[in-house]
Amino acid sequence: MRRLSLVLGLCLLAGCATGPSRKYIVFFTRDSTVLDDPARLVVAHAAEQAAQYPNSVVNVEGYAAAHGDLSADALLAIDRAKRVSAQLTTDGVVGGRIRQKPRAPSNEDGAVGSRRVEIEITAG
Repeated sequence: MRRLSLVLGLCLLAGCATGPSRKYIVFFTRDSTVLDDPARLVVAHAAEQAAQYPNSVVNVEGYAAAHGDLSADALLAIDRAKRVSAQLTTDGVVGGRIRQKPRAPSNEDGAVGSRRVEIEITAG
């Protein structure tokens, strides 16, 4: 419940930003690509905002921690970005507007920070 409150609070703060440049963060559990309910809410909110700026680009950046097998870790970052992109499309964002970019596996963002996807809506 605490996590859901945090995610909803972040969504509200993101809604306060002006202009088409907005960033939304979707968190995953360790070694997972499953979108849980709070993650789906963040993606749905990002899709709603993207609809308000039909000429904007929706950048999706996937992250994963470096656990030893960098190939598997890189694939996890790619799969997370794909999963979020697919959900954005399901939620109404035209696929041609979405740009996927996996990041190299890293531990510099900490345990939770490396288990995320960032969605950024920018001017087209």
